[in-house]
Amino acid sequence: MRSIWLALCGANGFLAVAAGAFGAHALRERLPSDLLEIWNTAAHYHLVHALALGLCAWLGETRGGALPRWAGRCFTVGLLLFSGSLYALALSGVRGLGAVTPLGGLAFLAGWLCVALCARRPAPELAR
Repeated sequence: MRSIWLALCGANGFLAVAAGAFGAHALRERLPSDLLEIWNTAAHYHLVHALALGLCAWLGETRGGALPRWAGRCFTVGLLLFSGSLYALALSGVRGLGAVTPLGGLAFLAGWLCVALCARRPAPELAR
């Protein structure tokens, strides 16, 4: 089950880089600068939190417990709500979609809190 976070890390990393390239090349001339900036914000947070899913995989292996799973869940929900709503807003211009974005931000914050709480759990001794 822990490998799901590594798989999601890779898939979302791929998608985030693709989205960034799409914005830089295909959307640069098609979107007004304010919407292109929104697209770039979505791609930035997408990439950062793709890597955070890799951190969840590592924490699951080294620390165990439920917190890495909860962090991964929160990051995944955050990616869908935060980056997803910003991508949709940038492409559609429908500003109302921005109302969903803070919910994704809260999910990101919850995920990072779970990561921080993992530090309170001692790492198991590695077998030699």
